[in-house]
Order: sequence, then C-alpha cells, then structure tokens
Amino acid sequence: MDTNDQYGGHHDTGRPRLRARGRARGAVPRRVRLAAAAGTAALALTAGLATPLDPAPREALAAGDGKRTLTVAVAQSVDSLSPFLAVRLLSTSIHRLTYDYLTNYDPEDNHVVPGLATRWKSSPDKLTWTYTIRSDSKWSDGKRATAEDAAWTFHTMMTDEGAATANGSFVANFEEVTAPSPTELVIRLKKPQATMTALDVPIVPRHVWEKVDDFSKFNNDEDLPVVGNGPFVLTGYKADSYVRLKANEDFWRGAPKFDELIFRYYKDQDAAVSALRKGEVSFVAGSPSLTPAQAASLENEKNIKVNDAPGRRFYALATNPGARAGNGEKMGDGHPSLLDRRVRNALFRAVDRKTIVDKVFQGHAVDGAGYIPPRYAQYFWEPSAGQELAYDPGEAARLLDRAGFRKNGDGKRVGADGKPLNYRILCHATDPNDKAIGKYLEEWWGDLGIGVTLHCLDNVTDPWLAGEYDLAFDGWSVNPDPDFVLSIHTCGALPATPEDTGATDNFICDKKYDGLYAQQLAEYDPAERASLVKRMQSRLYDLGYMNVMAYPNAVEAYRTDQIESITTMPSKAGNIYGQDGYWSWWSAVPADSDEGSGDSSPTGVVVGIVAAAVLLTGLGVFVAMRRRATAEDRE
Repeated sequence: MDTNDQYGGHHDTGRPRLRARGRARGAVPRRVRLAAAAGTAALALTAGLATPLDPAPREALAAGDGKRTLTVAVAQSVDSLSPFLAVRLLSTSIHRLTYDYLTNYDPEDNHVVPGLATRWKSSPDKLTWTYTIRSDSKWSDGKRATAEDAAWTFHTMMTDEGAATANGSFVANFEEVTAPSPTELVIRLKKPQATMTALDVPIVPRHVWEKVDDFSKFNNDEDLPVVGNGPFVLTGYKADSYVRLKANEDFWRGAPKFDELIFRYYKDQDAAVSALRKGEVSFVAGSPSLTPAQAASLENEKNIKVNDAPGRRFYALATNPGARAGNGEKMGDGHPSLLDRRVRNALFRAVDRKTIVDKVFQGHAVDGAGYIPPRYAQYFWEPSAGQELAYDPGEAARLLDRAGFRKNGDGKRVGADGKPLNYRILCHATDPNDKAIGKYLEEWWGDLGIGVTLHCLDNVTDPWLAGEYDLAFDGWSVNPDPDFVLSIHTCGALPATPEDTGATDNFICDKKYDGLYAQQLAEYDPAERASLVKRMQSRLYDLGYMNVMAYPNAVEAYRTDQIESITTMPSKAGNIYGQDGYWSWWSAVPADSDEGSGDSSPTGVVVGIVAAAVLLTGLGVFVAMRRRATAEDRE
C-alpha cells in the first residue's frame, strides 16, 4: 500500500493509495512482520560484477550561484526520515537516493543488477547466501561502507521490534547474519527464500545508527546532513514543506548531474501545476498523476513536456469486508449489508467502467479487471464472459431484491429492519478523481435507491486502519514481481489485535486464497507461477470485496528548459516519479549542460549499466523480485 502510495501507498509504493499516501497511524506505525515464504524448487544463482558505463562524477555547467537545482513538486509529506520507520512513497524514494541497497533494478527492464553488493551466490540447499560487498562505496562522512554495516542493519531489524517496523518481513526468515570480512556478507536462512536478490532494505552506517536508543521513535530529522552512501546526501528538511538533497560527488556509480534536488510539498495540485508553468519547480507528478485537464493544459506549453505512459497502478473501490484482527476481534463500523456478496456484486454491477475511463480519466486509462495492470502481460488477468460483473443496473436491482433490500414507497432500498441503505465512501480530499467518480456513484447507486455520502479527508489513514468506513477508493502501484500486492490480502497480513497495524490492504482473509498465495511464492517455474497468480486474481474477483475500475496512465510533466533529459522506467514507456531505483533523478541532465546525449530513447538519455551476469540453474528457476512490504506501493 503505489505505496500506503491509501489509497491505502501504496504501498506507489506509492502507497499507496495508502505506497503512496501513508500507511501509518500517526508517524510511526507498528506493523505486523509477515514471515517470508519459502521457495521449494531448486535454485542456484550467481551474479557477476556490473561495471557502469560512465562511473566518473560529472559537473554541470555553472550559472548564477553555480548550482543546478532540480525541484520536484510532490503531493505527499514525509512520515519519517528513518529507513526503519518510513512507509510513504516519498520517504522511501528519498531513502533510495540517500542509502545504497544490496541490489538494484535495471531501468530498462527491471532485471536485478548490483548495488552495494557486486555479486552473490547461494549454497546448494539455498539456506546460505553470500554477498560480495563493493570496496568503492563510502559514507558521506568519509568512512568506508562495509559488509559490517549491512550485517548490523539486518541484525538490528531481526532483534529490535522498532527497527523492524517498515521492512521486518524481509528478515523474518533470517537465522543469522555475519560479516566475515569487510567485503563479505553471509546470511543464513531458516528455510529457502525467493527474495534474496531483492532485499529492498536501505543499508545504514553502523557507526551512526548504533547510537540510537529507541528505533520506534527516532525519525532521523535533526542531525543534518544525514550520513549516507547513495547518489544524494540529505542536507535540509522542514516538515510538510520540503526535503533538500545535494549531489554525492563520491557516489560509486558517478555523481548526479544536478547539484541539488528538492522535493517541495504542495497540498493543492493546481498550485503545483501553476508553479511548473512559472518555472518555480522542474517537475510535477500529481497525486498520484496529473488530471486529464491539467495534462491537456500543459501539452502545448512552451518548454514543458508531458510524460503519459501506461501505468503500473490499479484504481479500485473497496468494500469493508467486516474488518477484524488476526485474533478474530472485530474492528470498525462497516455496514453489515456488505457482508452479503449479492449486495457487493449489485454495487459493482452498477459501476460503468467505460464512463469512468472516458469521462473521468478522459482516455488516460484502460478498463480495470484484476490486480495486475496490462503493463505486466505475464500476470495480467481478465474475467471470463460468464464471470464478469459487467455494467447491468437491471441485474444490480434484482440482486438487491434477492438479498432482501427492496424499494419502499419513497424509492429507497430498505432492509428487514426498515432502515434505508446509506453508504459512506472514504475518498482523498487531494484527489480529483475520487471526487469525480464519487459523483457518478451518487447518481448510479441513487437510481438503485441507495444513499451515498462522500467522506473526502486529508487523512484517510486513521479511519481506514480502524475499519471505520463502508467503502473506500483504493489503489496500488504494482511491482514487476506481483508478490507484495498479492500478500496484502492474506490472513497473515491482518493486524494481530485491533491495537496493532497490519500490512493488510482491506482486511480480506480467505483460506483458499492463502493456499494459492503460498503456492505461487514457492513456485519457480515462470509459467506455473503466472498461472497461480491469475487464479489468485480470479479468486479475489469472485469474493467481490474489491472492484478494480481502471488502470490509469502515469501522467507527469517537467520543464525542458530546466531538464534536458531524464530516464523513464521502463525506458521505452515508463514513469519518472516513484521508480524502483534512483535512475530518474540520478540521470537527469540540466538543460544548459553540455552533457546531453543524442540517444534516441524516449527520454533521450543514456543510463549506462552493464548488467550483472545472472546464471539461473536448477528446476525451472525464477528469481522473485519481491518488493518491501511497505506502503511504498500504495497510493
């Protein structure tokens, strides 16, 4: 939960969209640590050293004060600058810029490439993984980054509940982590784990962080600049206002071409677009995307380029399934009628997806179905003709009749208790799409005799996590590997008690679905795993708790008189903001620089990476690129 990017995210991730709107109750949520599932197929993997095409730091041409500043308008504030606590898309994106991870993802096609680790290998039983840590990475205070830093980071997450808040699921299956030498990291597992080449955990400097007394409360926002080893160094921060970073001239892959990078918070998206027009900001991503009207207004603007590409998000309407904790205790105040699948199906039968795509998104989206967008063709799923909950108001009315909710003399649907059906819908005050679709729901469901009240809030997180809603707009940015977005609907993702915060998206718990989830995570044959993932989406569709209405495009814009070129991910047609890496901001070339390339790619920039040689052997091997179980993906 992108992020969570809430809508829940992500999870972008983003997340949200908590990915991307924040998944915390307050600043530092206590999260359920999901045990990492075991892989049972044979896996032997090694990766060779990746040599960047251009590792030498570059310097942009000076002008004015000599600094080249790239300013990004964002619609989200930081929840925490501690990588142990951060769950919002903006925060986790900043950590990708300031700390190196063991591995990274290639911007062209998302395959795994070296990060802090230059190569890795597993033992024949897949229970011991050995990583070679690069010797040319150093912290911004001048000290060398070593395997001991990585071992300490993981061990702290294994032994301290506060430190495991954001990423504890990655280490739940770790037995022991050691650093036999400065360049060797060894991780022993309790059972095989398919995410060992995708441990999306920021590695922090031990000599700085071992002084922290309480990881659950330390937000890392007072002692600036923050010591890191990524492409940027965090130098300034003001809550709900801005984050300032400077280029790390000693970054092993090469310094960014902009001297400074600023993320500036705008609560009002129109104000952010206006700032782009005036040249006050370099880039606008929206919340999480620009509206069609905003994009259209920028299309013919001088010195502005609109990036409109197939997205990695789904946009959905979620019903409260009877929120409860893992201990069985009920939570919240969801309308009891929604426990009846016929009622849920009736509501979704009265949603016209074509109108939403054509009128609200104005063609910058495609009709929704399953949880995986068409961008990931291998996992994309659509319901069969007989299974589809197609737009049919007549059938919706018949379903409500059969469920015992008939119209009274005033045309209102009432139950056996004589009370009319009225539903509260959580929506984001900053998202115009929520409000526009909410108006359609008022009309469509009003024709059925159902009352609708839109609750558009700046903070949807608290009522969402408490189960205090009937329906809510939801959405996630989906990763190349779908494991995370599928995991948020497992029973294990529920909060342990009503006082805890779980990793669940919408309190769904279904044993049949859980069984399919365990199977797909242990399956290394790509075709077999894809089949299981599609069966999981089919099961969620039939349960009827979530209605995926659309797959929106990534719509964002930047000033070409400030940014000459910038990398999208994937490179042929992808997004700029909220990437699985630091490529966009690291690669961005200032417009008045002489460093632009003649590259013919859509963004006209060469990102030189010679990928690691990855040798996969054994029975149908598949490297699962599971993303961190955080709101980085929710929006």
